[in-house]
This record gives sequence, structure tokens and C-alpha cells, in this order.
Amino acid sequence: MNYSHVRSTHARAKDHPYYPIVLALLVMVVWGGTPMFSKIAATEIDPLMVGMLRTVVAGLLAVPLVLVWRLALPQSRRGRVLLGYSGLAAFVAFPLVYTVGQAQTSATHGALILATLPVFTSLFGTLVERRRVSWTWVAGCTIALVGEAAIIVWRTAGSVGGASVAGDVIVLASALVCATGYVAGARLSQRGYSSQSTTLWGVAFASAALLPLFVWSIARDGLPVAGTAAWGSVLVLAILTSILGYIAWYWALARGGISRVAGVQFTQPLFGLVLAAVVLGERPGAGTLIAAVAILSGAWMVRSAAKV
Repeated sequence: MNYSHVRSTHARAKDHPYYPIVLALLVMVVWGGTPMFSKIAATEIDPLMVGMLRTVVAGLLAVPLVLVWRLALPQSRRGRVLLGYSGLAAFVAFPLVYTVGQAQTSATHGALILATLPVFTSLFGTLVERRRVSWTWVAGCTIALVGEAAIIVWRTAGSVGGASVAGDVIVLASALVCATGYVAGARLSQRGYSSQSTTLWGVAFASAALLPLFVWSIARDGLPVAGTAAWGSVLVLAILTSILGYIAWYWALARGGISRVAGVQFTQPLFGLVLAAVVLGERPGAGTLIAAVAILSGAWMVRSAAKV
């Protein structure tokens, strides 16, 4: 076999203008499956343990990458504080709180609640940077948050996938915490620190912070006894979602252009809804679909207004 020809063909494929878009779509499929994988894992493993496993296992991959790529820490104290908070919010608080909430609600509701992350991120970023906002931005936030309230409050008999108000509220709380972590990471990037370093160092710090609690839990209860589906879901959440997904996403943004690729993120909840329906058999009712349209429309308006 002519391996040089194979390598050159692969290199040309990577340079294709649609390659970043395709890669970004694959990342959205994985990220869209986060509610589904979390729910599958939490059916056999304690939700708090799932959250810890997600970060600790991701840390086993992140630490070697930090060392091999010789990624430096931020030089300023302010930068290190932002990095620490970003890592704790995104890889400690979020997975622990989110997994507990997702275990108590449907994958459909989880996907739609997480769809407001761009709205919360933009909201917190606007407050921190004290930016002026347009009426389109205000309207988008309002529409998305009304849709969010409808998802949580509007209940019908036999709610899809065992969705509960408590589970929805806990998932919402995790999204709020995660959004503040995103803002901290963005502020760090504005200081010239790479997003790749922010992600990998954040995971490394978070896994180190969780390690004592993880070891204590294992010493007390032993390793969880679960099937292939549950452990496979944990590995997907740890490796594909937390590490490879972020690396691929940042690569796609850099290679394909932020303005061109970023819009792909709005397909994430759509993939989440499809996966919940196909794999878990969840069938959202008319009210959920109306709320979904409101959430996605509001998020799109916020995103569009933020570009102006």
C-alpha cells in the first residue's frame, strides 16, 4: 500500500473547506447526547459517582496531554484565578449537579435546558463586561427564558421520560454554574491564554480536586457494579464529551472560522432530542415542542445580536 498517498489524501481532506463543519457536527452529536448518556449511566451508577467518574477519568487523559504538549499556566495571578474557577465550575460543579438533576428528569428536558447555555453565557458576559445591549438581545433572552420556564412548569399527564420539576430545576442550576465557568474561560482567552490550555488544565485541576472524594467513595462503597451500557456512557462523557469534543470544537473554530462554524452549535439540542427519541423512546408532547421552538429561537436571537 502507498502510505504516502494515503497521508497526502488525508491532508487534502483536512484542508477541505467543509471539513471543519463536518467535524463540528460530529462534536454536536456527541454533546447533544450528553443528557442521554448521563441518564443511561445514572440508571445503574449513583449520579454523584457518575459526575466524579466523568471528570476523574477525563483527568487521566488531560494530565498526559498537558505534559506532552508542555502547556503553561497563566503567568498572572488573575489569570490563574480565572483558570481555577473555570475548571471548578465546568468540570466539578457542573457534572456533579447536572448528573444528579438529569437522573431525575428526561433526556429531552435536559437537552432543551442545556440549549439555553448560550443565553446564560451571553447574559453573564454582558453583566461582567458592562456592554450595551440591543432590543433584539433583550427579546431573545426573554423568549428563551419564557420557553425555559414553560419546560419546567408546564406539566401534562405522564410527562415525557419521567421528567420532574425537581430534576429540571437542578439541571437549570447546573447550566447557570457552567455558564459562569464559560465566562471565566472567555475572560482568560481575552488575556491571550489558549482555549485548549484552559480546557486541559481545567480538567486536570478538577480531577485533582475530586480525587480525594472519589477515593473515599471507592474505599467506602467499592467500584460501582454496572453493565456495559452504563460504563460505556461514562467513558463517552469523560473522553469524547469532556476532552476530545472540546479539542475538536476549538480546532474546527480555528480552522473554519468562528463566525462560520459557531452556528453549528445550535444543532446540539436537536441531536439531543433525536437521540432521546430513538434510543430512549421519549416522545415530547406539543407543549414541549412549542417551548423548544421558543428556546432555540431566543438563543438564536441572542447569538445574532451578540455579533452586531
